[in-house]
This record gives sequence, C-alpha cells and structure tokens, in this order.
Amino acid sequence: MRKSRTLAGVAVLASVTGIAHAQSSVTLYGVLDVPVEYVNHQAVRPPSIDPVSGAVTKAPGGNKFSLETAGGLSGARWGIRGVEDLGGGTKALFVLESGFGVDDGKMQQGGRLFGRQAMVGIQDTRFGQLSLGRQYTSLFDTMANFSPSRYASLFEPVAVQLGTAFREDNTVKYAGVFGALTATAHYSFGVGVPALGLTPLPTGGAGETPGHAKNDSAYGAGLMYASGGLGIGAAYDQWNPAIASGSTGAARKAALAASYIFGPLKLMGGYRWGQIRDTAGRTLVRDDYWWIGANYDATSTLSLNLAYYYDNLKTLKTSATQPGINPANPWQVNVSVDYAFSRRTDVYMTVAYVRNSGLNFDSSAVSFVNGAFLAQGTNSQTGLAIGVRHKF
Repeated sequence: MRKSRTLAGVAVLASVTGIAHAQSSVTLYGVLDVPVEYVNHQAVRPPSIDPVSGAVTKAPGGNKFSLETAGGLSGARWGIRGVEDLGGGTKALFVLESGFGVDDGKMQQGGRLFGRQAMVGIQDTRFGQLSLGRQYTSLFDTMANFSPSRYASLFEPVAVQLGTAFREDNTVKYAGVFGALTATAHYSFGVGVPALGLTPLPTGGAGETPGHAKNDSAYGAGLMYASGGLGIGAAYDQWNPAIASGSTGAARKAALAASYIFGPLKLMGGYRWGQIRDTAGRTLVRDDYWWIGANYDATSTLSLNLAYYYDNLKTLKTSATQPGINPANPWQVNVSVDYAFSRRTDVYMTVAYVRNSGLNFDSSAVSFVNGAFLAQGTNSQTGLAIGVRHKF
C-alpha cells in the first residue's frame, strides 16, 4: 500500500558518498496518522500502589476527548531507507526511522531521533540478512502476520503481547527466507529501555556494562511458515534486566500463532506464555495471553477488522515481598472500519471495549501505550476514534 518517493539515484549518491552504483538508491517514506479519540472512565493520573500490601487506590476521572499522539492504526513516522547493490546477489542496506506525534510534532520513543529503527546491514539472496543497530525483536517480526489489528497504535494490547522491549538497542539480528519458511534471531547487548513495566531499572536498560555482560541483554528467535492460505508462527523472547548492579532478572515470552486466508477473509489466533522473575528467581508476573481475530476486505477500498484479547493473570506483583495485586483477568474487543480513498490516503473508525482494565490492558501496575487507567468506582472502559492516515 505504501508508495515511496525515491530521493536519490546514481547522481545523488555520487555527490554524497563519492561512489555510485546503478542499483543503489535512497528512499524517503513515512506515515501521518492522527485520530480524534473519546475514552470514558479515564483516571486523571495513575493509581497509587501500597509498596507493602500491593493495595491499589484508583484516582478520580471522567470522559476524555483528545487528539491521540500515538496515532490510530499506525504510529506516525518518517524514515530513510537505503540500499547499495554490491554484486553477486549481495546488498548493503540501512534504515533510519523516526516516530513522532502529529498532534504536537514531538518525537516519540523517549525523544530519540530515530527511535523506531536505526540499523545497517548486509543482505545476500542465498544466506539472508545480517543487521546491526536499534531493531525490532524476533517475537515482534514473527507475530506481525498474526496481529488482528496489524499492531494498531491505539487499541491493540501490543506491549502486553510482546513486552515493553519489542524494540531493542545494540542489537545484532539475522533474518533469512528459505522457500515458505522465514527464520529470525537476534541478540541485544543492552535493550536501552527505561523500565520493566513493574520495576524501574537503575541502569536505564542500557547494558554493555564492563564485567557484567548479562546486564540488560536480550535474545530471541522465531520461525514462520506461509504457504497458500496457511500461516504458522512460533517465537521466543528473553530480556535480562539489571534490577541491581550485576544482578539480573528475566522477562520471558513464548508465542504460537496461526492464520488462514479464505478469499477476502483472513482468520487468525494465537497464544503467548509470559513470565517475569526477579534477581532471586522469584516470580513477579506470570500470565497466559490469548487472541483471535478476523480481517475482511469487503471491497477493494473497504476493510473490516474484528479482534478479541484475553489475559489470564496468574501472578502479578511489584515486588517478591508483596502478596500480589491479583486483579480480575482483563479482556478486550476491538472493531474497526477502514476506507481507502487511494493507495496513500484512508479514513477509519475504531471502537474498543475493555473489562477489568484500561484500554490496551493498561492496569494498576503498568502503563503500556496510552495510560488509560480506570477511574474510581469503574471496571470497564470504552474508546472510540475517528482518524485519517496518509502514507508517502
């Protein structure tokens, strides 16, 4: 669907680098996506949590109308993608991608200039691609084909499914396509995120610590099979947060998903096992996350999406000494309608209803995307957004 604008061919590359190749190019691309959003029962601030008992006190709140900074169906971004043909089926490549809010123009991903992606690598038609830099995890890549809302920014619990560190700094990554099978694997020397959702990290997740190679490191792998209308994916991800200097915990996730395409209809579903342990190996979080969904192309310009998400929270603590928050298991239903005026411009409406949590499963302990915490005296939340998206 994306129509890119090529900025540089032989002449521009020659002027920038002094070296040009007939098959080399640099491309500017991007997405602008901004919705008007309504959310009810939203607290004015995060709840307070008693550090000893784990008791949760919700803040007051009400209805909220806003322009959503995170985007609706897609996170707003601009990027530069480059490739140089080295001959013999080998190419050099790079990607620099910056996320920002259309409503205020501010950079996302903690204010990083290229917070979505920043990598350089080598690709070979026989052996696959090796890349280095800030990149998506293998779990993210493998499960993307099975996401009912295509990792929608506004109303999909992406961070619950994938973990808060689905983009990681200091990463070496491999990807290869072998017929119907796609394989990915990655290793991060330091994921570079500020928190573990429940527990702030004193090192900021930077990693690369002398004498402590495991600090904030991460790794994972994934396999996806796609042939005809059938798709199957499996992936594993582990992050070793340095909760104390030289002492790491472990955040682990494993997922299995499948999809099948019947003409204009695509059905999909999956399961994700999750566990977070502290430095002593004690379990802080243990959950089973499930999802099912469908995409239907009613016409060449009109598409409909339906999704259901459920998280079975077996254990949830902010520290090993607490008895546990033990909230009711959240579930969420999403419906969206998208109409394309052209290959580059579309408008959409999306509605979500969640029970026992804020939207995207924002809870008393964790804020993942929009901080939609429940207000006092409420246990459900509804969100509605109407937006426009333009790709270039």
